Amino acid sequence: MFNNVLKKISEKGEKTGWTYIDIPQKMAAQIKPGYKKSFRIKGKIDDYNITGLALLPMGEGNFILAINGSLRKAIKKIHGALVKVELEEDSALSILSPDMIACLQDEPEALNYFNSLPGSHQNWFSNWVKSAKTTLTSTRRIAAVVKACQMKLGYSELIKSYKGH
Repeated sequence: MFNNVLKKISEKGEKTGWTYIDIPQKMAAQIKPGYKKSFRIKGKIDDYNITGLALLPMGEGNFILAINGSLRKAIKKIHGALVKVELEEDSALSILSPDMIACLQDEPEALNYFNSLPGSHQNWFSNWVKSAKTTLTSTRRIAAVVKACQMKLGYSELIKSYKGH
């Protein structure tokens, strides 16, 4: 367990504006020794349970934990606030949206591209589909994922293009 300050990325490409927690190399090594790629964690921020979040590598063995708006709202904190952090590796496998996979299987080229993506990227697509609140929204998102994979777009490119819909 450690205390840390919520920080905000001022300018760093697609991460500009993100709120995050620094995870120094020493702490990351305690969670998953010798690992330099993104990996899933679970634990607590203050007294709020978290699961399935990813530590993202930032170079030289250091990582960040992105704190999205809904998580900031849940812990009632903004950047600059001090938080109590308790983390461990989350080895539970994420289950991809079966409907999304079924639709991708109808488009072999899209499926091949999707399968070439790292697991964390596949999860981003799937979690976006699974977070839809209606069947119509889910259907639209699945169609957008298939089209994005046909065009060999990443998740952030998909979201940027989808916002116009």
